[in-house]
Amino acid sequence: MSKRIVLLASGSGTLLQSVLDSSVLSSVVAVGSDVPDCSALDRAAHAGVPTFVVAPSDFLDRASWNEGLLASLAGFSPDLIVSAGFMRILGPTVISTYRGQIINTHPALLPLFPGAHGVRNALAAGVTETGTTLHYVDEGVDTGEIISQRVVPVLDGDDEASLHERIKIEERDLLVSALETFVATGTFI
Repeated sequence: MSKRIVLLASGSGTLLQSVLDSSVLSSVVAVGSDVPDCSALDRAAHAGVPTFVVAPSDFLDRASWNEGLLASLAGFSPDLIVSAGFMRILGPTVISTYRGQIINTHPALLPLFPGAHGVRNALAAGVTETGTTLHYVDEGVDTGEIISQRVVPVLDGDDEASLHERIKIEERDLLVSALETFVATGTFI
């Protein structure tokens, strides 16, 4: 049975594009965003993938926004939801409905350096290596069970931008490889 994947993105969509350019494209049933005018939606539309927007400004509060997102997701009956540069924390109703079916990538070797500034925090800590993590989403911030990781060395002279660009290369490959395995087997192993 084919798998149904919904991707969520908030920005330029470069991580999303790596999935759209892969053999996984035929399993992507929708791309959603919290930002009406983001490049990720344009990339999805260009690939022929349906899009949807659940903008926080259209809802009274965070709980209502989560209910709106849940309703939009339900319309696509996803087997897997991928946070691909989606910059919103999912609420408990979304997580409990899709527990074990939501994954995220993070630009650090979790559990080190969770949160929005993983690359910056790794550099500030003076580590010699960092990387990227693919993990399940739970109620915490970057605290879900780790699926897989890739190590990226910190080079002399690295700044946040240069290190993040090298991490993104590994992040894209890690996500696409994991999704190819998921589509073929129904698991990440």
